[in-house]
Amino acid sequence: MKDKLSNKDLAKLFQAAPGKKTRLKDFDPGWMGTPEMRKLGKDELKREADELLESNQKALADAQELLWASDRYSILIVLQAMDAAGKDGTIKHVMSGINPQGCSVQSFKKPSDEELDHNFLWRYWEAVPERGKIAVFNRSHYEDVIVTRVHPEILELGKLPPGKRDEKFWEARYQDINAFERHLARNGTVTLKFFLHLSKKEQKRRLLARLDDPHKHWKFSPADLAERKRWSDYMDVYEKAINATSTKWAPWWIVPADHKFVSHVVVATIITRAIESLKLEFPKLNADQKKQLAQSKKELMAE
Repeated sequence: MKDKLSNKDLAKLFQAAPGKKTRLKDFDPGWMGTPEMRKLGKDELKREADELLESNQKALADAQELLWASDRYSILIVLQAMDAAGKDGTIKHVMSGINPQGCSVQSFKKPSDEELDHNFLWRYWEAVPERGKIAVFNRSHYEDVIVTRVHPEILELGKLPPGKRDEKFWEARYQDINAFERHLARNGTVTLKFFLHLSKKEQKRRLLARLDDPHKHWKFSPADLAERKRWSDYMDVYEKAINATSTKWAPWWIVPADHKFVSHVVVATIITRAIESLKLEFPKLNADQKKQLAQSKKELMAE
């Protein structure tokens, strides 16, 4: 797995190609590499993936320092998934090596009354990362074209003007999201969007594990089962949203999530390479600044 995941074309394995029709059923949630790689066995694959993840964590820490020092770009990471797909674990394992001063994580819950009095994108603007920083949206503005599309009654809470909530309505929302993300791109924010693709079978296993472990009971909600019953509806709206909003400036990656060690290393690799592709450099000093540093060093040495 190490060699395959180190390949520069890794992203192409999981990217929803902009402008092309993407079908979720064409992406295997249980992917663990090529048939030849799988012959190594899960334990060996996991060991190699863990080594690559550690390498990526170090590379990401270095890349973050450059991002901060250059103060030109920011990174917005969007995580979307069904319940129990591992969003929290992905954040923990992928981002564990970076400086917390340069990273924020925002989980968007039920909108407040103030937020409902504004357009659906309003509350996300304040959480967009400033230059030099990384922000993670654990659930995001896509909730407003996913959950609200499965549960259209939620739209009524938004006090929208009268009108049909038909396909044209949702297409308009996709256009708004694309414009929002394009504006961010034009101003230096790189948006990386990940759908953690979990199988229904694996979700069942993880939900049962929560019920069997008293230390994980707090993670379980009866609402998870209600949403699970709408699985096919969710897959449909996720597919529609991905097809409508996977763009050159903000593409989607459909990450296999049945094996957490796979999803962690895939996400880490894509984020690291995205920052490295910016070819950032530390700020260069002019002659006067270098002279001042030399004088400061001289004074310190003389103490």
